[in-house]
Amino acid sequence: MEQIGQFLPMILIIVVFYFFMIRPQMKKAKDHKKYVEELKKGDKVITTSGIHGKIVDINDTTFLIDVDSGTKIRFDKSAISLEASKALNTAASK
Repeated sequence: MEQIGQFLPMILIIVVFYFFMIRPQMKKAKDHKKYVEELKKGDKVITTSGIHGKIVDINDTTFLIDVDSGTKIRFDKSAISLEASKALNTAASK
């Protein structure tokens, strides 16, 4: 019984760490992946570096984004900012 009592604080720390650190990060990554998969041509996005543009072409791992009349840049799908892009599209629809 003493052995369990010795490990109980360590187990409690691991459980708390999981629920406050690991689980929310996994949920955020899942939400980002889902959002990126739902994007389509014509959607306005903001990259993590702050570049605004409209999706022109979609490949397996990249987006081609028109940033200014005819200026196109290819970005990795992970470079799309979930929060900023959702805020941009929410503000545009109001």
